[in-house]
Amino acid sequence: MSDAHVTSAPSHPFIESSRVEGTAVYDANGKQIGVIKRLVIEKVNGNVAYAVTSFRKFIGGSSDSHTIPWSYLHYDLGLQGYRTNITEEQLHNAPEFSRRDDHLISGQEWELLAEYYAGPL
Repeated sequence: MSDAHVTSAPSHPFIESSRVEGTAVYDANGKQIGVIKRLVIEKVNGNVAYAVTSFRKFIGGSSDSHTIPWSYLHYDLGLQGYRTNITEEQLHNAPEFSRRDDHLISGQEWELLAEYYAGPL
């Protein structure tokens, strides 16, 4: 039996940001729904705050950007991508800040976004 298809744990828990950008995002059922466009990191503590992601639109083949809290993305070794429990409907109705040129949100906008996603997911 070949080892080529065996999924193993990474040799270390770190990843470069350039390798995260473009990584697939999957829904709770394992269906690819988008990709990560960029990460936004808090300057002082160094934690990733949120990801600007590109998701397929419901109608048509184009994509739409959404800002989602990083804590709602969990790396899945089997899928080699990030899994989320956020549904397409929740994304469609979510407050949207990633269309701005700088992709950075204010403290008040962050509170609004965090409050939205704090609902039942």
